[in-house]
Amino acid sequence: MNRTASTTVLVVGKDARTDAIADACRRSPQEPELYGFADMRTPGLVQKCREVFTGSLADVDRLVEIVGQIRPDLVIIGPEEPLSAGYADALRAREIPVFGPSRRLAQIESSKSWARQLLERHDIPGNPEYRLFDSTAGLERYMEDLGSFVVKPDGLTAGKGVRVYGEHLHSIREALSYAETVLRSDGKVQIEERLEGEEFSMQTITDGESVIHCPLVQDHKRAFEGDRGPNTGGMGSYSCADFSLPFLEADEVYHAQSITERVINALATETGEAYRGVLYGGFMATCDGVRLIEYNSRFGDPEAMNILPLLSADFVELCGAAAIGELARVDWSFERKATVCKYVVPSAYPGTSAAPERITVPDSDTLPADLKWYWAACRQDAGDVFLTSSRSGAFVGIGESLEEAEGIAEAAALDLEETNGGRVRHRSDIGRPEVIGRRVSHMKSVRGTPVHASASGN
Repeated sequence: MNRTASTTVLVVGKDARTDAIADACRRSPQEPELYGFADMRTPGLVQKCREVFTGSLADVDRLVEIVGQIRPDLVIIGPEEPLSAGYADALRAREIPVFGPSRRLAQIESSKSWARQLLERHDIPGNPEYRLFDSTAGLERYMEDLGSFVVKPDGLTAGKGVRVYGEHLHSIREALSYAETVLRSDGKVQIEERLEGEEFSMQTITDGESVIHCPLVQDHKRAFEGDRGPNTGGMGSYSCADFSLPFLEADEVYHAQSITERVINALATETGEAYRGVLYGGFMATCDGVRLIEYNSRFGDPEAMNILPLLSADFVELCGAAAIGELARVDWSFERKATVCKYVVPSAYPGTSAAPERITVPDSDTLPADLKWYWAACRQDAGDVFLTSSRSGAFVGIGESLEEAEGIAEAAALDLEETNGGRVRHRSDIGRPEVIGRRVSHMKSVRGTPVHASASGN
C-alpha cells in the first residue's frame, strides 16, 4: 500500500455496515482520502467521502471504471453481492489491494451446499445432517425422516430465504410448496436438520494465515419484539465486555474458532488461494456441541457495528495488511466494553412503505463517544434524506455493561422515533436482561442443566 498521507481508499457498499467501515477508516491516523461506491447516495458515505459513485454493485465494468479514475491504494468491500460478482478478482488482476475474498472463495457464502461439502471433504466438524436436492424426488421422504428441518435456498438471500419447520412452515405440504418454489427459481434446494440451541456470530479477520477473532455477537433477525414476525436482514445485536456471550461456555468459543481456522486452511488447500478479508460464521451451541449454520464472506450486518467501534487499530493499515498477506505485523486490540445495536426501520418494514418520507437524524459527529449512528438504506437528495423500504440506520450504545449500553441505544432510538412522528420504529427488547435471560435459560435447558444463571452479561 501507499504509505503516504494521501492514501486513497474506496469503500464499496450500501448499508450501515458500510457506514461503520467508512467511519473506522476515517479514524485512521493516515487520514485517508475516502471514496464510496454504492447503488444510491447514502447519507453516511456522502458525509464521509470526497465523492460517492453510484451504480449496480454487481457491475464489474463500473468498478473498473471507478478505480481507473481514482487509482485507490486499497479497496474495502462491505456486502456479499460484489464479492459474488468477482470484484476482488478484477481488482487483484489490476494489482490493487482489496479487503475481500475472490469469487471462488466467496462461494463459502454464495453456495450453502459448497460450504457444507467443503467441511465434509476436509473432515471438519460442525455440519448438521443435510441433503441437497435438484428435483422433488425423495424430498418429502427426507423431510419426514428428519421430522424437524430447515429449508434453504442454496444461493444468496440476504438472510431472508431460510424457512424453519414449526416456525415459518407449519406442515409438510407447506414445506414442500416452499421447497418447490426454491427449486423453480434456483434449480436446487437444501434441507437440513433443525438444530436446537442458541445462535451466535463470530467474525474472523484473516489474510489466509493469521487470524483476528472478533468479540462474539448475537443477532436478532425477527421483525418484532419477542422474536415475532418474519426474518429481516437483522433488527439489532449485542456483544459483551468479556468478548463471549452469557449463554456460551469457554469450550464452545474455542470450538467455533477451531472450525473457522480449519476452514481457512481447507480453502487454501482446495483453491490454492489465501482467504483475505472477513470469514463470518453463524454458529449454534447445541447439546451435541457447536454446529455451523452458515458462513458469510464479509462482516455481518449488524454485527460489524458492534465490533468496529471497539477496535483499537489503524483500520486502514489492518485491512491493507490483510489484503497483501501481512496481517501479523499489525498491532490491534478490542476495548473491553459491551455494545448494543438497535436498527431503526420504516414503520412498515419489512413491508413496503406507500411513498418515500423524509427522516431527521442527529449529526453523527455531534453524538457522545458512547453512542454511534450508522446510516443504512436512506437516500440523500440535496439537503434532504428520504426513507426507502429497507432499514434506515442503527444506533450503537457502548458501555461498561450490557445494561448501560442498552440504555444508551434505547434512549437514542426512542428520541428518533418521537422526532420523526412514528414514521420509523425499532425493537426495544434487544439487549434487555429479560431477553438475554431467556436465552441463558433456553441454553441450560438444551444442555439439561439447572437454570440458575445471571443474564446480565459483562
